[in-house]
Amino acid sequence: MVSPWLVGFVVFLAGPMIASLYFSFTDYALLTPPVWTGLDNYIRMFTADPVFWKVLGNTTYYTVISVGVSTIVSIALAALLNKPLAGMRIYRTIVYLPALVPLVASAMLFAWVLAPDAGLINRALGVLGITGPDWLREEAWVIPALILLSLWGVGTGVVLLLASMRGVPKELLEAAVIDGANPRQRFFQIVLPMLSPVILFNVVMGLIGSFQVFGQVYILTGGGPNNASQMLVPYLFEEGFKNYRMGYASGLSWVLFAVIMICTAIAFRTSSRWVFYETEVR
Repeated sequence: MVSPWLVGFVVFLAGPMIASLYFSFTDYALLTPPVWTGLDNYIRMFTADPVFWKVLGNTTYYTVISVGVSTIVSIALAALLNKPLAGMRIYRTIVYLPALVPLVASAMLFAWVLAPDAGLINRALGVLGITGPDWLREEAWVIPALILLSLWGVGTGVVLLLASMRGVPKELLEAAVIDGANPRQRFFQIVLPMLSPVILFNVVMGLIGSFQVFGQVYILTGGGPNNASQMLVPYLFEEGFKNYRMGYASGLSWVLFAVIMICTAIAFRTSSRWVFYETEVR
C-alpha cells in the first residue's frame, strides 16, 4: 500500500536530488556526458563569480524584509479581523481572496500598479506632491517593489493567525481585565504569546518560500536592471537551462538548500526563547 508513494518519492524526489548532487561536482552541459571536476563549481562560485554574491545578497535582503513585514502585517490584519463588527465575514473573505489569485495574474496586475506613469501607486504619490520612482527599472527600488508584491498573498498566514487568535481562552483575557490590564497589555502579554507557535510556522514557511522566489522575478524583471533583482532560483534556472551549465546550476541548488536549512535551523533553535506552548511548563 505504501509502494506508490515510495516509487514516486524515489523517482521524482530522492533520485533527482542524488543526481543533482553528483552533477554539482561535474562539468555537465545537458547535451554531453558529465565530466567529473571535483570542487571546481563551488570554488568558482565562491571565488570567481561576482554575480553569485550579488544574487545571494539580493535573495537575503528580499527574504529578511519580506518575511518580517509579512509577519507584522499578518498579525495586524488578524487582530483587526478578530473584532466583533458587522460584515466581518466579508472583510475576511476580501483579505484572503488575493492568496487565491494565480501568480502570473498577480504579477501582471502589479506590473500595472507599479508602472512609472499610469501606475496607481505613483499616481497616489503624485496627489501628495511626490514623484514616484520607476519601481521595476531602478536598482534601488526593484526589490522593494517585489516585497510589495509578496504582501499581496498574506491572506493564508492571516487565516492561520485568526484561527489561533479565536482559540485563545477567554478565561485568560477575563482574568487580565479583572487585574486591570488594558487592551494593549492583553494583546502583547496574552494574545501574542499564544500566537507564537503559528508565527513560527509562518516565519519558517515564509523563509523557505522567499529563498525560492522565482515567478515574480521571471515575469516582472527578468533579474534586471543590472542583476539588481536577480535571485538564486532564477539565476540557477538561467545557468542550467539558458547557458547549459547544469553542473554549476546543480551546485547553486545545493548552496540554496544549505542556506535554507541553516536559516530554518536557526529559527527552530531560537524558538525556545520566544515561542510559548500552552501545555509547556517553564
